[in-house]
Amino acid sequence: MSAFDAAEVLERCDVLATHTAANDGIERTYLTPEHARTNWTVGEWMDDAGLTAWQDAAGNQRGSLPGPTSGSPVLLLGSHLDTVPGAGRYDGILGVLMAIAVMGRLRDRGVTLPFGIEVLGFGDEEGTRFGRTLLGSCAVAGRWDDAWWSLRGPNGVTLHDAFRAFGLDPDSVGEASMVGQPIIGYLEAHIEQGPLLQDADRALGVVEGIMGARRFELRMTGEAGHAGGMPYGRRRDALLGASEVVTAVEELARDAGAIGTVGRLQAHPGAMNVIPGRVDFSLDLRAETDGLRDRVWREIEEKALKAAAARNLAFDVSELHAARATSVAAALAAAVEAGIRSTGDPEPMRLMSKAGHDAMAIADLCDYAMLFIRCKDGISHHRDEAVREDDVAVALDAFEAAVLAVAAAQV
Repeated sequence: MSAFDAAEVLERCDVLATHTAANDGIERTYLTPEHARTNWTVGEWMDDAGLTAWQDAAGNQRGSLPGPTSGSPVLLLGSHLDTVPGAGRYDGILGVLMAIAVMGRLRDRGVTLPFGIEVLGFGDEEGTRFGRTLLGSCAVAGRWDDAWWSLRGPNGVTLHDAFRAFGLDPDSVGEASMVGQPIIGYLEAHIEQGPLLQDADRALGVVEGIMGARRFELRMTGEAGHAGGMPYGRRRDALLGASEVVTAVEELARDAGAIGTVGRLQAHPGAMNVIPGRVDFSLDLRAETDGLRDRVWREIEEKALKAAAARNLAFDVSELHAARATSVAAALAAAVEAGIRSTGDPEPMRLMSKAGHDAMAIADLCDYAMLFIRCKDGISHHRDEAVREDDVAVALDAFEAAVLAVAAAQV
């Protein structure tokens, strides 16, 4: 068995699944011991593939291959190594390990590229620990915001202190940036995280773009009271007001062609015999264009304000995250499409990514394109996340061919 075939890539996914802070599913978050062990392990595999492995100033694991001259441009390949709680073993991880495998294949065949390669295993895409997504790729794209240093994780540790505990210097985070370097573009392979490829009986697809997203923490505040003693006419039930918003999110988003999700809702004080006096809930809103996404948000906000007024409640909003919609670069997408065609698919399927990816941040640094890989029933962010070995095999062939197509365009 080759060290760079599909079976070995999947075995390496299994190895990384053991680097977890949870007993049930996988949990690997930014700047934790599990993150450190993963970087070390992935670094070993990068070395095996002929790359020079190193950890950058933001905690991303990187593998470098120099170009033929000191001024050669660089092609970026990669994805992320962190997870959500209760994760599967392929989201992000598969893309990093595929990039390493492709470089090992090219090395073993004696292929010389007309550019350098940088394989990136981003340390934080999910934002699980500190509530701010894409930290690793933002650092590489030169988009680090010093306001993030005060972000706190669930145990109260700030991002600043977590950097130091991980052995990183917060004052040096800018050294992770690749701004100003000659970069051809960025290619990312990723499981689809949706069912469209499976429904079409396709192994691979070409990404057309990534939906823009906004995330909010919402709060309805009323007044707690005795469930039996307080008459309906005098109740200020925050849960009823929040429930109107939750149902409006689905209705308004679906009708407009956007996607809205309330993933978390908590009523306070939370007793069975107490009218909820406060409800905290989340909103994740996505759309193909920022204009559509923002219009749907205004409609949701208007509905929430009306529901609050009707029930004598207060409605408050805190925006946690905003990411613009992005489109792939035509030339790089053509290389990905050519890679898929080389595997025998005469007309590759094109898809819009409804999930966020590191490519969203890297889009501020350089052009990008993405290859999607079928995943079972579209399940992701869950322990049942699964891919087929034959799909990974054809994906490796297609991704390698895409890199070579980019190389041919440079000559």
